[in-house]
Amino acid sequence: MTTNEKALLAVSFGTSYPDTRAKTIDAIEEDLAKAFPDRRFYRAWTSPTIRRKLKERDGELIMSPAEALEKMAADGIRDVLVQASILIMGEEFRKLSETARGFSSRFGRLALGAPLLAGEDDVRDLAKILETAYPAEEEGALLAFMGHGSPVSGLKAYKALTRRFEEDGFPNIILGTVEFEPGIEPLLAALKAKRPSRVYLAPLLIVAGDHARNDMAGDEPDSWKNLALAAAREEGFETEVRCMMKGLGEIPAVRRMIVDHAKKAERL
Repeated sequence: MTTNEKALLAVSFGTSYPDTRAKTIDAIEEDLAKAFPDRRFYRAWTSPTIRRKLKERDGELIMSPAEALEKMAADGIRDVLVQASILIMGEEFRKLSETARGFSSRFGRLALGAPLLAGEDDVRDLAKILETAYPAEEEGALLAFMGHGSPVSGLKAYKALTRRFEEDGFPNIILGTVEFEPGIEPLLAALKAKRPSRVYLAPLLIVAGDHARNDMAGDEPDSWKNLALAAAREEGFETEVRCMMKGLGEIPAVRRMIVDHAKKAERL
């Protein structure tokens, strides 16, 4: 099979913020392209809302996964490797898997790489990365990650990561979600129990986009920042809340995990 018949499709949810895109999605795509120089590179974003916004605002056309796979078939690609910057085996990955299966007969081979947290080894590796990339050892402080959440098996991955933090000796690392379970409750419970002098909030998201800027660090009363401050006041103590606006895609070790998943899928 010639190089022209082999391709890589990098799939992301997408973002409308150019600054975080450059540091996360673009960086992931660059690392994937470098890791597979013998494959033609294609890009797809899963969010129709963000794709439409970029088209209207910037005139940039980004394909959906189905559109990208259709184009790859039309371009004569025979060997397809799909790798998504998706965190868990949740709804987004389920939809992508269904789309990929629908195109499997159009190619000689189609391989789909796993999301970031696909197994216990991934949980262990990501926990170690987060424990060193964020202020996890500061005395008297809480480090709270805000994940997205998912109605499809997402809670299992979040519970496994929380358990790993505890096993590694970091009970001060808290994990909640902006949608679905467990919500913000783990953070509020930890505030009440531990009464920290400082709280670090960080997105457990590939991109520090809308959820990080609004749901986590926004000025509205229901942002995690303001809910944490209000909860501390209600318990009769003061705490400082610092929001760390860094997507997981900014961390080189996380990007290496994504590339490694793609390499594993290619070998299968």
